[in-house]
Amino acid sequence: MSHNTFGKNLRFTSFGESHGSTIGCVLDGFPPGMAITQEEIKQQLIRRATGQSRHTSQRKEKDDVQIVSGVFEGVTTGHPIALIIENTDARSKDYTNIAKQIRPGHADYAYWKKYQVRDYRGGGRSSARETTMRVAAGALARKWLHENYNISIIAWLSQLGNIHLNAGDLSRIDDSPFFTGEIDKVPELDKYMDALRKSGDSVGARISAKAVNVPAGLGEPVYGKLDAELALAMMSINATKGVEIGAGFASVGQNGSEHRDEIINNKFASNHAGGILAGVSTGQDITLDVAFKPTSSLRLPAQSIDIDGNAIEVVTKGRHDPCVGIRATPIVEAMMALVIMDHIMRHKAQTQSNKS
Repeated sequence: MSHNTFGKNLRFTSFGESHGSTIGCVLDGFPPGMAITQEEIKQQLIRRATGQSRHTSQRKEKDDVQIVSGVFEGVTTGHPIALIIENTDARSKDYTNIAKQIRPGHADYAYWKKYQVRDYRGGGRSSARETTMRVAAGALARKWLHENYNISIIAWLSQLGNIHLNAGDLSRIDDSPFFTGEIDKVPELDKYMDALRKSGDSVGARISAKAVNVPAGLGEPVYGKLDAELALAMMSINATKGVEIGAGFASVGQNGSEHRDEIINNKFASNHAGGILAGVSTGQDITLDVAFKPTSSLRLPAQSIDIDGNAIEVVTKGRHDPCVGIRATPIVEAMMALVIMDHIMRHKAQTQSNKS
């Protein structure tokens, strides 16, 4: 069975490939009555788009989203919301030389073994182009969460290669191509990325995120835990290799007396749990971190095989991100919004309550 649908009460399904004619999604279960415009969705898509700085792939898509169903006279109807975007700047010829090659570090080998056929044009279904629709659907979820629960979600770059970054002023993360609140570090990041790009290599990144004003009580034991489904959502994003909730792996070095979040004067004294206990939200900020691997699309030669098993040398040409994790920031936000909204709807359905 092919799993292209995510969520329970709020169900997101994406379709399309990197170099196909269109990409799209269906968001089913979205409540009626919320005003939404294509321009509002596009504002989020612009944040994710390639070609906006020299540090990302120079593929320049218009990303003009079309709402083809589920919205009438600017308001959601409660019926499936279908969104589509045309691919306008795909250069499939850039990939003809690798039609029979297996690029190391990509989906090529695994997809070939599973399907015995693969779309070699930009990775096909495994391309990060698919995440465009996650951000589009996430724009609706973000607005619904803010209007109905005053929930805000924000993600930022907290590590680029070996450069660690503090949260800084999160109101300024859109003021640079790096989604960092440490604006004074931008020259250092520019210099680092320029040198990396010239070398032909790539690097990984760490994205931190938080959701504020999330009500207590969201999540379901044992197999519907909120943190488990957030981790699943993050791991489904291309190039993700690790997810931490709250203190994450740092909790290994903590004593229990430090890690437990004491409650003093009816308030939590810390938040090592990341706002989730036993899979259920506590009302604190939900915090998580996502690790993204370095992209494997490099002009540096690598040893591999072709689809006939012959040893070959692979050099990947075309337009690629030297750090794919940078543009993942709005994707992390979108997936976080979709999961939290889904859990609010599930909670309301079970408890018949509008409040947690």
